[in-house]
Formats: sequence, C-alpha cells, structure tokens
Amino acid sequence: MAHDVLIGEDAGPVRILTLNRPGARNALSGELNTALLEALDAADADDSVGALVLTGADPAFCAGLDLKQAAAEGAAFFQRFETGNCINRVAEVRKPVIGAVNGAAFTGGLEIALGCDFLVASERAVFADTHVRVGVLPGGGLTARLPRVVGQAAARRMSMTGEVVDAARAERLGLVTEVVPHGELLGRALELATAAAEVPAAPMAALKHMYGEVSGLGPALAAETDLARRHRTDLAGLEERRVQVLRRNRDRLPG
Repeated sequence: MAHDVLIGEDAGPVRILTLNRPGARNALSGELNTALLEALDAADADDSVGALVLTGADPAFCAGLDLKQAAAEGAAFFQRFETGNCINRVAEVRKPVIGAVNGAAFTGGLEIALGCDFLVASERAVFADTHVRVGVLPGGGLTARLPRVVGQAAARRMSMTGEVVDAARAERLGLVTEVVPHGELLGRALELATAAAEVPAAPMAALKHMYGEVSGLGPALAAETDLARRHRTDLAGLEERRVQVLRRNRDRLPG
C-alpha cells in the first residue's frame, strides 16, 4: 500500500505507516488526515495485521495540523477534522499501535503520539505542546492523555510554556518507554510490535478496551473537544504564529 502523503508496508504481521510530507515536517493536511484514517480503518479490519508501527519520514515525526491550510480554509478545515479525526482514530485501533518517534512531535503531532499504546524514540526525538502559543486549544486529547502519562504538573508545564522536551527527558518523564540510536529506531519498534502481534486478537482488543475504560478517558476527551471548539478564534494568524514558534525552537529541532 502506498500513497503520496502516507506510506504503508507490511513486515510480517506488523503494518508500518509512515507519515510522508517531509517538506512540511509531516504536518496534517486534509489529505493526510483522510489517508491515515483510511489506513487505520483498513489495518483494523485486516486479520493478517497483528500490530502497527506509526512513524514519520525524516526529519520529523509530525509537526501537528497544517496551519497554512487551516488559515486558507478557515473553520471548514477544523470541521473536517471533527467529522473524521485521524488523531483520535489512532487511539481507537483495536490492535497495538507502537509509535516510533523519529524527530519532532509537536502539538497535534504530540497528540498523535499520545494516541499510540506506547512510544519508542530516536535520540533525535523532541516533543512540545505549542497549542496556546500558536493561539488554539488542544482538541485531539492532549489534556486528557498527557497528564496521565507524565503527571499533572509536567503536563501543565509543557502546555503553558511550550518548552521543547528532548528524548532523554521524555524517557525520564515516562512519555517514551525507550530511547535508541536513530538508525535502530524502526528495527526496535518492529521487534516490540512483532512481540505484541503474537497475542491473539480477541484478548488484545479486550485488553486495550480495559485500559481505556479503567483510565476513564471518555468524559475528559469529550470536554476537551467541546471547549476547543468554543474557544477557536483568530484563524488568520495561525501560520504566522507557528513559524514564530518554530524559529524560537530552531536550535532544538532535528534536521
């Protein structure tokens, strides 16, 4: 399976999905959102797929939503994501999804990473939540999921300051489970995904459901979505503010 903005390939029982807009740091355009949604649906329905690895084409994992397209399309851009959201769909897949974070995972890209069951990171990986610095509120589950992973204080610090967290600190916070040399990232993620794929499909799906139910994410996700929609303003300046944030963090970005 191949697509201009998304590459899919199988390695035994593992399907590897690679976000493929490297020139835009794999930002989520409407096209990429649709392609990833379709690929996740297809993998979930394919009995030959036991687990997934989600990664990005170097140098980034995902820079978040394509704010240039958002500024051009206005509210229609966000409405498209509300009707079919690949960020939320990552977390809904019944099979294990291992995130292989190869570079920057910013904002919506961080939300995609948080939707994975767990993360393995390259030494080049960096993480940041720049939602409020850009001028929008999280709408892809960040305020529901990030505190459950790194704790309330660390999550608030990341969201309120927009600071960049490198791979080593991300491992200390519990955001990633392991940091490996860049060239070994995909191999290690495949190794872990292959082990997860050995578990029969029914108990694995039940296990994922149990983790979701016990964590009580549902009400928090619904509240975040509603608040983000109600506080959406000043779309015209999004891309300019995103560029300013990237310039401020240029020294921390791989590639």
